[in-house]
Amino acid sequence: MDDPSLGREAQPAPASRESERRRASQQRRRRQSVVIYIFMLFLAALALMLLTLLMERRQNEESINDLTQTITGLRDSVSAMQSVERLYQDKTDLLARVDGLEAQLEDLRAQADSQAREAARLQEELGRTVRAMDLFWQIDEAFVRGRYALCRQLIESLQSQGLGDALPRESTTDNDRFSPYDRYREIWDRLY
Repeated sequence: MDDPSLGREAQPAPASRESERRRASQQRRRRQSVVIYIFMLFLAALALMLLTLLMERRQNEESINDLTQTITGLRDSVSAMQSVERLYQDKTDLLARVDGLEAQLEDLRAQADSQAREAARLQEELGRTVRAMDLFWQIDEAFVRGRYALCRQLIESLQSQGLGDALPRESTTDNDRFSPYDRYREIWDRLY
């Protein structure tokens, strides 16, 4: 009736249960290993993403620093360019001023030359007047003393040197007397 082989099939053998448990345990371990592997891959991917983020942030900061330095350099260049433009404008203004001063200097030199010529002419005229006045006083003295021959001789000397017109025509004293030229003409008229 009872077949022993039937009973064995109905009840699994302890070795087969053991092997199923091992298999189930291995499957769990495999699943756990896969989960741990996936978790490790996830952590590695997360770590790589974090590393990439940090590197990108660092690169962005370097780019920002480079751009800041470039902008600062451009500002410095613009400032230097503005300084150069100001210096160029100052140079232009100074050159125009130098031109004006050179023109003024030329005018002043021309005036100085003209005044030097005028001074030389006046010096010559003064020298002639002094010589004429010296002869005039001698003529007047000779006339007053009645030495008419000496007076004529001095008048001829005055005429030969061309100093007749060098005598002052106006009196510098307020005594209502003749000017030296008028007195000379008076003596001339009496002698000739």
